[in-house]
Amino acid sequence: MIRPGVTFALWLAIATLVVLNEFVGDTWIAATLSVRAVEWYKALVPIPYVAMVAIIHARRTRGDDWFPAALLAALLWSTSTMLAGFTYARVAYEEGAEAFFDRLGFWWGAPYPLLVLVLFASPLLAGWALARHR
Repeated sequence: MIRPGVTFALWLAIATLVVLNEFVGDTWIAATLSVRAVEWYKALVPIPYVAMVAIIHARRTRGDDWFPAALLAALLWSTSTMLAGFTYARVAYEEGAEAFFDRLGFWWGAPYPLLVLVLFASPLLAGWALARHR
């Protein structure tokens, strides 16, 4: 069953964590680590939280219509969390779109696409795993 309220509330929790994590990475962590290490920090720290929230979402939307609910969460969480990160960088540091899209450069080893992939795949995988064990 699709529950947009649950999906939105869980996304709000994810977006808040990602933006706060970016703030901590840019202020406190950046003073002690290299730029590459800070980028890895900002991409890897939210992943366990995203997985936990995806499991919560899958449990709340369990049933025959688990796939539309998981797809809604996957599309909403990945795109809008990227938009929240872009808005944070734009407001806090006046970065342009080119600087943000440079974070997606997996060809030079940028870790940010891994976070986007996890944001997309985790609701689908958690929904599938819980639907299989009904």
